[in-house]
Amino acid sequence: MRALALTPDGPVVRDQPLATRTGEATIRTVVAGVCATDLELVRGYMGFDGVLGHEWVGVVEDAPDPAWIGRRVVGDINAACGECATCAAGRPTHCPQRTVLGIQDRDGAFAERLSLPLRNLHSVPEGVPDEAAVFVEPLAAACEILQQIHVRPTDRVVVLGVGRLGQLCARVLALTGARVDAISRNPGRLELLPPGIGRGTLDEADALAGADLVVDCTGNPEGLALATKLVRPRGTLVLKTTTHDLGTLSPIPWILDEITLVGSRCGPFAPALRMLASGTVDPTDLISAEYALDDGLAALDRAARRDTVKVLLRP
Repeated sequence: MRALALTPDGPVVRDQPLATRTGEATIRTVVAGVCATDLELVRGYMGFDGVLGHEWVGVVEDAPDPAWIGRRVVGDINAACGECATCAAGRPTHCPQRTVLGIQDRDGAFAERLSLPLRNLHSVPEGVPDEAAVFVEPLAAACEILQQIHVRPTDRVVVLGVGRLGQLCARVLALTGARVDAISRNPGRLELLPPGIGRGTLDEADALAGADLVVDCTGNPEGLALATKLVRPRGTLVLKTTTHDLGTLSPIPWILDEITLVGSRCGPFAPALRMLASGTVDPTDLISAEYALDDGLAALDRAARRDTVKVLLRP
């Protein structure tokens, strides 16, 4: 099969066999999305070597349970062992033996086919187009914020960075009734936000100081410093950024102001699919470009441009 893989010499489009695992489903990839994490992996984050891609929609071609064959699906990216104490405690996304699709010890979705356990799969409702369903994984990550903390309608919320993930976080948080303001260095991305969400540039960020909740989706180490500056004492910082460049920042302000830090990554797929099915969130306006898989290197280059939000790959 054709695949866009990361090698020690950089990303390449190549022919390779599908790495199948006993008892897993084989899925034909219909469309996949390029994420900021993919770009960080190319820069050296996690030291990954293999097929990239963890945002996808596909059709099951083979499965241990024949009832799944032919279904259009998306899938949780963490493949847990299901047997260790962490899994038994209900924390499979932190399973010490887990593999992570396109990120850690498991080939991803930038290929004609992929493999995942059946327990990771979720059927896509008939009325949700592929171009919306490909956003389920990052939309679930946005929903994870509401799983972790209670956002009140009276809260003031600031989202830093409104690229691929920040756009979805701002839209999901606005559903709580809270006042949500978004900050970006890119005016074009601010224009994509729906009505009701405040918009500001980095030069205007100081006016939002004293926020109850700040969500860092900037994708760079400077974002956490700005988030620390904007959150109120005893407020909450939600950290969504993963980056190869760690930067430096003193924890002293978090201690003195008694700030709550919440690391946040993967989230629940079911509510994300319901939001898409009901039209509560429509992310398709975030699609900037589509590429064939054989043009995967150009797709990565396009995804890294500041005027781009979401790039799709079609095998």
